[in-house]
Amino acid sequence: MKNLIKIFSAIIIFSFFIACNNENKESSTADNTNTTTAGGQEAVQDDESEKDIVKIAVGSKDHTTLVAALQQADYVTALSNAGPFTVFAPTNAAFDKLPAGTVEGLMKADKKLDLQNILEYHVSIGVFKEDMMQDGQMIDQANNKKITISKGADGKIKVNGTANIVAAIKASNGLVYVIDEVLLPPAKN
Repeated sequence: MKNLIKIFSAIIIFSFFIACNNENKESSTADNTNTTTAGGQEAVQDDESEKDIVKIAVGSKDHTTLVAALQQADYVTALSNAGPFTVFAPTNAAFDKLPAGTVEGLMKADKKLDLQNILEYHVSIGVFKEDMMQDGQMIDQANNKKITISKGADGKIKVNGTANIVAAIKASNGLVYVIDEVLLPPAKN
């Protein structure tokens, strides 16, 4: 009888260790699964559908500064989601026109709110096609400020009187206007 109890106890202990070992493997696998599926819409790999705003920017050699700023501001996921958005996307050359050290300063962690404010000033909620824009039209931006549209007799569009729209690109979640100036929000009152 004592031998039977010892064998039974050994089986229980052995089963316990196997169960604990399998549980650790499952936990480890679950942790690995979570890290590979993290991210929002920007993590979706799809080479057939129309690109969203972020994928357009990432695919442009002229928008590397904008992409870096979106990453620093934690706005990649927001601009990858459904929208619709109209984004006025400054080129690298537009960022280069800012005073020396401005971009580098905005990319510091303690300037994140300032960077977010500037980036939000480049985003409208909704789609504003060129044929919808009127001279003198004011459009609300994501930072609760307004931009002003100027439309010349030649049909060329400027934003805030200085930024020229040099291209328009349709995205799955809105519209991207490539501009040649960085839009700076009005000073806070």
